Amino acid sequence: MKKELDYFMIDGEFGGNQDWFTNIVMNVGGCGAATACDSCIYLAKYKGMKELYPFDLEQMDKEAYKKFSQLMKPYIRPRVQGVKKPEWYIGGLEKYISDVNKRCGTDYQIHMEKFDGTGDADEAERIICGQIDKELPVPYLMLRHLNIEKYKDFIWHWFLVVGYEKEKHETWIDVATYGEKVRLNLKDLWKTGCEEKGGIVIYEIKEQKKN
Repeated sequence: MKKELDYFMIDGEFGGNQDWFTNIVMNVGGCGAATACDSCIYLAKYKGMKELYPFDLEQMDKEAYKKFSQLMKPYIRPRVQGVKKPEWYIGGLEKYISDVNKRCGTDYQIHMEKFDGTGDADEAERIICGQIDKELPVPYLMLRHLNIEKYKDFIWHWFLVVGYEKEKHETWIDVATYGEKVRLNLKDLWKTGCEEKGGIVIYEIKEQKKN
C-alpha cells in the first residue's frame, strides 16, 4: 500500500529549503519555522486556506519563501538549541493562524496535538499513515539518534512527512526536507536509541464556523 500527498515545488525543488535562508539564525536553526511555512503553503494550496500563505500560490519562488520564513520567524523562533519541543511549534503555529484569522477575517480552525517520541512505534506508524490518508502532512521532530552517520541530516531537525509505503514487514515514509524528497524506514527512524527523542504533530482541521 502506498500513499503520497500532492506536494508543491519551488523553483524546481521539493517544497521549501532551509538552505535558502540568508538570515544566519534562520539558516542554522530555522527548520521549525520552515516546517510551519511548508505546512501553511500545503494548507493554502490544497485545503483552501489561502490566507495562510500571503504570497502568490501559483508562482511560488525562493524569494517569496524567504520573505514568508521571516514572517514566521517571530512565531517559531530559533533558539540556542532550536525548537526542541513540539509544544513550542504548536504554540507558535497556533498564534500565527490566530493572527491570520484576525487580520483577514477568516476562521481557520486547526487543532494540533503532539505524539511524543517516547511513544510506541506501531502507534506512531498508525498515526502517521492515518494523517497521510486524511491528506494531511505530519511535522516530525527528531532530536538524537544512535545512527549518527545515517541520520546526520535529521538530527535535531524538523521535517514534514508527506507519504508512506507499507511493505510486508516494513513501513517507509517520504519526507520533505532541504528541498528534497527522502525515503526513510519509519521504525528505524523512530527507535532512536536515545533519551532525547522529539515527536510528531497531529493536525486536525475543524469545520469553519458559519456566520
